Amino acid sequence: MRKHCLALDLKDDDALIAKYEEYHNNVWPEVLESLSNSGINYMEIYRVGNRLFMIIEVDDNFSFDKKARMDADNDRVQDWEVLMWNYQQALPFAKPGEKWLPMDKIFEFKAAI
Repeated sequence: MRKHCLALDLKDDDALIAKYEEYHNNVWPEVLESLSNSGINYMEIYRVGNRLFMIIEVDDNFSFDKKARMDADNDRVQDWEVLMWNYQQALPFAKPGEKWLPMDKIFEFKAAI
């Protein structure tokens, strides 16, 4: 299983951040189904301030291009993405149209057992 880490910012507004987290306490079933159908087996999102950090574990059939195509063809997922963009903002160094950006792994530690 492969792991990917991604980052994105939220608009720096406490009320908007609280609403964003509220939506993520009850993600639409169609969005969850889309995640699973794309090959994502596990996802976590963390927040510090207005910065988000997402970890996904994916199967061998997953690709970001495939996920983007699936999302583009799913009206309910598109509705979710439009709604979430009310709370999200691109990272300062993102190119136009970029949203969640992949992060580069720079360190790993595993305790000897």
